[in-house]
Amino acid sequence: MTQSLQRALDEVQQAPFVVDVLRSGDRLAAAAGGEGGADAVRLLASVIQEPDELTAIAAVHALARVFDDGADAVLTELLSHPRPFLREHASWALQRRLPRIDAIGRLVGVVVTGGFSGVLAQRTLGQWGVCAPEQVALAVEGALAGASGPSVRGRLVETLGLVPGPLAGRALLAHATDAHEHPAARLAAVAALGDRPSDAAAVEVVRDLGTAEGDLGDVARLAAIDLGLDAVEHGESRTGLTVAQLFLHADIDRDISRAGAGDNGGVATLLVRLGDALATGSGVGRVLTLSRGTARDALEALAPADGHLLTPVPLLAEATSAPQAWPSRIAAERGIRRVLRTHRADVLHLRMAEVGSLAAADVARELGIPVVFTLAPDPHAVVHALDMTGGLHRGNFGTEDEREHYWFRARLVQRLAEDSAHVVLFPRPELQHDMRELLGLDVNGQPGRFTVVPEGIDLRVSAAAAAELERPGAPGSALAELDVLVAALPEHRRGLPLVISVGRLHRVKGMATLVEAWAGDPELAERCNLLVVGGDLADPSQDEREQLDRIAEVLARFPGAADGLLMPGHRPNDVVAVWLAAAREGRAGGIGPAGVYVCSSLKEEFGLALLEALASGLVVVGPAAGGPATYIDDGVTGMLVDTRRPDEVARAVKAAFDLATAPDQADRMSRARERIEADFTVQAMAERLSTIYAGAVRTAARS
Repeated sequence: MTQSLQRALDEVQQAPFVVDVLRSGDRLAAAAGGEGGADAVRLLASVIQEPDELTAIAAVHALARVFDDGADAVLTELLSHPRPFLREHASWALQRRLPRIDAIGRLVGVVVTGGFSGVLAQRTLGQWGVCAPEQVALAVEGALAGASGPSVRGRLVETLGLVPGPLAGRALLAHATDAHEHPAARLAAVAALGDRPSDAAAVEVVRDLGTAEGDLGDVARLAAIDLGLDAVEHGESRTGLTVAQLFLHADIDRDISRAGAGDNGGVATLLVRLGDALATGSGVGRVLTLSRGTARDALEALAPADGHLLTPVPLLAEATSAPQAWPSRIAAERGIRRVLRTHRADVLHLRMAEVGSLAAADVARELGIPVVFTLAPDPHAVVHALDMTGGLHRGNFGTEDEREHYWFRARLVQRLAEDSAHVVLFPRPELQHDMRELLGLDVNGQPGRFTVVPEGIDLRVSAAAAAELERPGAPGSALAELDVLVAALPEHRRGLPLVISVGRLHRVKGMATLVEAWAGDPELAERCNLLVVGGDLADPSQDEREQLDRIAEVLARFPGAADGLLMPGHRPNDVVAVWLAAAREGRAGGIGPAGVYVCSSLKEEFGLALLEALASGLVVVGPAAGGPATYIDDGVTGMLVDTRRPDEVARAVKAAFDLATAPDQADRMSRARERIEADFTVQAMAERLSTIYAGAVRTAARS
């Protein structure tokens, strides 16, 4: 063994920051690929057993590059390791290896366990099934013989659908036609038959089941479209490009009614507003906004039309948060392929490292559709922020990675950036430095591939909200609801100004930190009430429950502040706009004027809610890192702060109140709105993106 592997390993072990290992791990893998033999295997296998979980993960992936049978044996044994994160990364690393008979059964066992590990094992089995179809099919069928739970059976049947050949095909037919099979498994089998156009028996079964009622019939009719039996021909848009954009973890409707619940954050609002702006601008004739939905909704959305179309993708599973949605990869891939093929998408815009982008990138590559990718240092910025606070370190990285999948998402970001026809960047104060330090990317190396495009808001929404406050007569429903909320406050708290924050209840959004900053500062808590808008309080997700529990802990420490906290849950974007306007102007007898908006996110790539608050005339507090620093004039239109520290957030909020009541504040906020009108409208964003889309399509046509 040469010294190059040892030097690369030393670099991983001695890296000062966690985020550095996301890059030095690649160099370790490259060095391992240049080695061979038992010495390299022994060295890497030894560090896997050490307490340094970060180096252990890097060593697992380096082992996958070693040309030696011993590496296969170690990776196979790791599939049964007591530490779950090692099982997970071994399942992933084995994709680089040839099929190994003694590993197939263990991988099937990982699929049975489910979760993200099951997704990675399923991907490996799907790849191995191409050259060892009988062995994989027999192993999956053997597991099905002993599986009783509907979710387990569904995962196994779905895995079977990835395996070519007659053995898997016959098994799928049996599961699809078995009336006693669990619905989850039966639907998975029917959906998989849609991928087998050369199988006459599959075609016949799909045609027959298409007459059934309910989900079974809907999924069968979608499978018939996949088989070409009921193809919907749209042709090309008559007026311009067909652009596709997606976020599968949101319940997107025209009214953005679920904004702030679960993962229905700013991106859901952005896609609706942006899709409308693109479809009414020049150069784009059709916009496809893909989000999760039912099979019935997906069928109806395949009808031909131009303009902005909401096109649901049936994930055939209960709605869940982004970190838990990875098991929907196969269903997502089928649904995305169907939409892009049916509507003849010209270009696809991806935005983040989640299961939808993973599935859509594979489909786009298959169909030859160019991809535009909005690149943000995510999860890199979160990893670094947590590292700096002590929340993430070498000793717990593997355990935390099981939940947030940092290593996989970082690799997905890297792949999307490399494969995309064009990369869009968010504005950042130190863009080149951040891209280099967090992602190891030199944006000046290929300037023609990168364009900075700020996100934008629709100023008509804030204008309508302001007009609502001026309208004579009884208040509209949004104002009436806010009045009722405030009327429930104790009498001594009525008439105080509001601190308002809008967003998802997720630890990255820092809502619990904001509550701690407000409640833990007696002067601030007595000066204002706190309105936190967001979260599905009736049926909270795991992330939402975690934040609600943290907020409850804060209020237990500072019980005197509890009667000034308002948490109504999520509200539609138009309602939020009215509440922002009311926080600025005040409400007689209930809300004092000159409120403040606070974004306490651990990281914020851009911050649409901050822009909307500025447009409403509020002074804002936002994170000093990331996009907000490009449009918040610190000490003038708002305050920039280290949002990791509750005491600093409290200090910034008090300073923001001083700004909000300063004599010249109206003029300063007028300048803020003029800045938004010039640079940060959704219409300006759409115009810039239309040019990028056209260029990506031209480049793809030449290649």
